[in-house]
Amino acid sequence: MEFESSSWIKDGGYFYPHLFGGIMITCALLSFSTSYFGIIGVPTMHYLFPDLRVFHKKKSAKKRVRVYMDGCFDLMHYGHANALRQAKALGDELVVGVVSDEEIIANKGPPVLSMPERLALVSGLKWVDEVIPNAPYEITEEFMNRLFKEHKIDYIIHGDDPCLLPDGTDAYALAKKVGRYKQIKRTEGVSSTDIVGRILSCIEDVKDDKVSQVGEFDNLSNKPLVNGGHVSHFLPTSRRIVQFSNGKGPGPNSRVVYIDGAFDIFHAGHVEILKSARQLGDFLLVGVYADHTVSELRGSHFPLMNLHERSLSVLACRYVDEVIIGAPWEVTKDMITTFNISLVVHGTISENNPFLNGKSDPYALPKSTGIFQMLDSPKDITSTSIARRIIANHEIYEKRNAKKEASEKKYYAEKKYVSAD
Repeated sequence: MEFESSSWIKDGGYFYPHLFGGIMITCALLSFSTSYFGIIGVPTMHYLFPDLRVFHKKKSAKKRVRVYMDGCFDLMHYGHANALRQAKALGDELVVGVVSDEEIIANKGPPVLSMPERLALVSGLKWVDEVIPNAPYEITEEFMNRLFKEHKIDYIIHGDDPCLLPDGTDAYALAKKVGRYKQIKRTEGVSSTDIVGRILSCIEDVKDDKVSQVGEFDNLSNKPLVNGGHVSHFLPTSRRIVQFSNGKGPGPNSRVVYIDGAFDIFHAGHVEILKSARQLGDFLLVGVYADHTVSELRGSHFPLMNLHERSLSVLACRYVDEVIIGAPWEVTKDMITTFNISLVVHGTISENNPFLNGKSDPYALPKSTGIFQMLDSPKDITSTSIARRIIANHEIYEKRNAKKEASEKKYYAEKKYVSAD
């Protein structure tokens, strides 16, 4: 990633030719038999020429490699996060372009999330250094030159899956042509198309006017999540968790803040509440509910993302220090002691849990001990409200998904092994 010059001899000869020549002649004479000069006692070169350092060119400023990766980042998931993690590993600074709504509509169909929501999600990732809003879908010559000159980009990054324009041409053809393109491995098992498909599968036999007005799919509570073939194909590994983890625990005197939830379909509201929680202490511990807990609270069609998928999305957030994978519903005394929790917080905006059915208050203990605090949620977004956007326009998204699913099937049929990720 870093480069420096060591050609000091060449530079010395160029800038000080006469003095440098004299020194070289002297060195040649001194190289004769030491016995010849034994009586005279020739001083060492260190004392004879104490300022030889003048010929050392000062080490040039170490060049930081800047890489660029773009995307729509609609329905942000751990696959997006892993792609940006890999991109960051190819350089020192990662600049991310978020494609504009207009470009997404022209090339893929309507996005589910707005530009501000997508910007919040991308900016909230721990590997991202800078964000460029309203980036073009295609790397044009004009935009590529802007990246190289204004943003000092060294390489443009994309996954090993093809990114084609409506006319069938490669969106990254120019970057490849000038030798400034690098490729990463696509994260298997998830895509925005797949997540939309999971939501659409929940309403396969249900019309929009049957969706509950309170924001839940009450009439779908007995429908299985995974019908329509939209089963998660993600294969969790310990290595992936390590790659996403900070690998650091709290200090002995750290103020540990705890917040929990389902974190299903990770969205901008999650990012903002986690940011607010992190500002209240030195270490943010996040509890991610187990799948069965979410199903008991909200119905068998939830969660849309399984435990490991949700945990990785939370771990990727820059404000999160540690995650409890499969956290219990109730915050217990043992939990508080084990993790040295100083404060337990909960947002004012959360999912409506229709199947709560008189369950005990999960925060009863921290409330009774004075370590509980309600946080004003910066955004009124929920996973359900996002799902409702798709349901309300399900015909549009079904048409878009049909096309995307066909291209994804082709990718998997023709894919080849790509080493390392």
